[in-house]
Amino acid sequence: MFTTRTGRPVEPHNCNRSFAKAVELAEVRSIPVHATRKTCASLLVALNVHPRIAMQILRHSQIAVTMNIYSEVSSEATRKALKQLGEQLF
Repeated sequence: MFTTRTGRPVEPHNCNRSFAKAVELAEVRSIPVHATRKTCASLLVALNVHPRIAMQILRHSQIAVTMNIYSEVSSEATRKALKQLGEQLF
């Protein structure tokens, strides 16, 4: 939840409008506001941030929520991990 300068909750429509303006100014692809949480989680995984730290950043109470629902591992990262595993086996 976001608040105004006076501490009152931001009206959802105003939050979405502000987000849309920020997306426009940044000249990036538009996604729903809630999708930014999944994007953040996936970026943290890609940066090798410890899962507990990612959980804390995203304010989840359970690590399973962070790792199973919000984070995605890229195909490139998967290929790299499999290559490393193969090198250890042979």
